[in-house]
Amino acid sequence: MTRPPTAAQRRLIEAADPVTGRLRGTETQLAALVKRGLAFRHPRPPRDHFLTPAGHRVRDAPQDSVPSSSASPSAPSAPVGVAEPSAGAASGVFSARIGGEQGAEAGPARLREVHSAWQGLLELRRMTSTDGATDRPCAWERSHLVQAAALALEAAGHRPAAAEGGGYRVRATPQPEAVAVHEPDPAALRACAATLEGAGWQTGEHTEPRTGARYILASPRRA
Repeated sequence: MTRPPTAAQRRLIEAADPVTGRLRGTETQLAALVKRGLAFRHPRPPRDHFLTPAGHRVRDAPQDSVPSSSASPSAPSAPVGVAEPSAGAASGVFSARIGGEQGAEAGPARLREVHSAWQGLLELRRMTSTDGATDRPCAWERSHLVQAAALALEAAGHRPAAAEGGGYRVRATPQPEAVAVHEPDPAALRACAATLEGAGWQTGEHTEPRTGARYILASPRRA
């Protein structure tokens, strides 16, 4: 296990852009983070530095529980300002609405947050693809399937379900690289499928054996 970052390095990590993970600092400071696997330098101009998954874990961990920075310095940046479904408002980090949240607020501020997170995700796709394309999900999305699919839906204006009632609900499945999208309204369900397909996901409509309810199974497209 490597030494935890210094106080100065942690301040640099905590100050990284919450959407893209972009870092600001001197060349010496940034090079030290790269050496420890907490940041990587993007190969294309302007060759900015971004947090690696290990760097994001350091930022999200409590001060007295900093994980080892075992990731490769060239690893792609991870969360685009998006928290795990269990985090959300309690962590102060943007969390896409997966459906079923209680007391979820809507309004101009939320719309701005969603738009910013979606633009950050598109930028992450561009930075981490070899051809700069943004029409395919990136590695972060494939490792955060529920949050990624929910962000695509919320950014497109679909309504997440409240604690009860209609709206989409995105849930994990036992199937590798696949999420289930539930929506009681058939037309809204088809619209969710169209949105995910436009965002680079493969979708198929299925029937729940026990209830007969229709749902979408979605997987991130690779090519």
